[in-house]
Amino acid sequence: MSVILPVKDKHPSWGKDCFIAENATIVGDVIMGDNCSVWFNAVIRGDVHYIKIGNNTNIQDGVVIHCTYLYAPTNIGNNVSIGHNALVHGCTLKDHTLVGMGAIVMDHAVVEEYVIIGAGSVVLEKTICESGYLYAGTPAKKIKPLTEEQRTMLDKLPNNYIMYSGWFTEK
Repeated sequence: MSVILPVKDKHPSWGKDCFIAENATIVGDVIMGDNCSVWFNAVIRGDVHYIKIGNNTNIQDGVVIHCTYLYAPTNIGNNVSIGHNALVHGCTLKDHTLVGMGAIVMDHAVVEEYVIIGAGSVVLEKTICESGYLYAGTPAKKIKPLTEEQRTMLDKLPNNYIMYSGWFTEK
């Protein structure tokens, strides 16, 4: 069964039609919107600051979402995809973004709308990732503008995860 725990009287909450995998962990001051999915071995730890997650966001297997005490909360928008084993820490991910597998996004970084963070990349503290671009590398740098195909993928990917999560809730 999922680990869902309050911390200092702050209880996690989520909207309708969310999927939370049996071994996911969500603790503390976490607010999640509708149609979200939290996949196997993901950890969302709102113990030292708040975490807000919009609608239609998927948090894939092994992702860790955390914050820094009294310094950096985490804000995640709508239609966001966070790839397997990524680390999202005390930052802002705006709508229609993708954090690639194994990527790290650090405190007070801002990933604007329609941005892809490449797999394995590291977005350093206070970096601003400008809307409409692919960022990659360590540290992550602006590589090139997104193609129409990539923008379309950012719109479609959250809906795919809504469909996948439905496979686990069918009766």
